[in-house]
Formats: sequence, structure tokens, C-alpha cells
Amino acid sequence: MKKSIRLVFDFVSPNAYLIWGPLCKIAKEKNASVEVFPVFLAGMHRLTGNEPPMIRDAGVKGKVEYAMLEMQRFIAKHKLVNYRLHPNFPFNSITIQRMLFVANQDGRAIDFVEAVLPAIWEQGIDLVGQEDLSKVVESAGFDASALFERTQTAEVKDGLVINTQKAVDLGVFGIPSMFIGEEMFFGKERLDQVEEALS
Repeated sequence: MKKSIRLVFDFVSPNAYLIWGPLCKIAKEKNASVEVFPVFLAGMHRLTGNEPPMIRDAGVKGKVEYAMLEMQRFIAKHKLVNYRLHPNFPFNSITIQRMLFVANQDGRAIDFVEAVLPAIWEQGIDLVGQEDLSKVVESAGFDASALFERTQTAEVKDGLVINTQKAVDLGVFGIPSMFIGEEMFFGKERLDQVEEALS
């Protein structure tokens, strides 16, 4: 039976970009699938009392600097040479997460992530207006206006809230979190453990 990796996902996290390619590579090598589980990270932080590391650890001497060193090591190891911090980071991801929720409903979450991740974390597209994002999703074969329209429905708004609460109930507190069956792995540094679990 083919194994599945459930990836709890929000575009706002740089780690969502950083882990995507390496995780998909492992999944392919291990004949596993990646299942995207959209959540709203800001809502998750409110529910868990967590904060972004740069805020949470700001008062700890050397910790933020070391985290940045570890990020650079990860980028170098996996040759993620196109990564650029988004100019408006941290941005509000609620609309784009609702769009991902819609794409997931339609069975096209992977296509959506593949199109939008590099646009955000390599090209730094403007996420305030709809024009740039619309061009990106249209180029990937999505109907941008239909996606935006569906993000305003109660079904999609409530669905993302429910997903976020479900993730928190399972013990998730941040991105990236991955599940193989009921076992959770947190952080891009756990890729070796994920690979072992798939073996």
C-alpha cells in the first residue's frame, strides 16, 4: 500500500517553501504521496500560544542568529539557490490559504502549491492586490476569478478554520508539520526521520 505524507501547510512560512522540494523528492524516492493540509498559521499561533521564532526567541542571545545559520545550511544542502525572503514578510496569508483550500477541494492542491510557492519565495510577487497572484494561478490552469469568488463563501472560510483546529487538536503548533499515519514530525530538520519512517 502506498504511504502518504500529510503536510500541514501555510504559504506564509518560509519553511513551507524550503521543505517542499526536498520532501517531494523523498516521497518520490520512497513511492509515497504528499497530501497538502491547508491551515491558517496565524490562527494556529493564537490557538496554541506559539509565536514566530524571530519574535519568540528575540530575547535569547544568539538563538535567532543560529537559526539563520541553520537555514543557510539547509538551503545550501538542498541547493535552494532561488530562495528569497518575501519583501512583505510576514504577509497576511488568509486569502491565499482559502484559495489553496478550494484547490484542495478540487483535487489540485499540488498544482496550486507548485505554481504559487516559487512566485512568492523566489519572485516575491505582490500579494496585496489580486493582479499578480491571478496571473500566476491562471498560468497554472486555474480560473482565478472563480477561486477568489469561492474564498468568500462560508463553506471555504469555515473549512479553513476547521482544518486549523483539527491540526491543533492533533498536536500541531507550527509549520512545517508532517504526519505519516498518526505519527507527527515537526520541522524541516526532521526530513531524515520522515525518510526512515517511509522505509
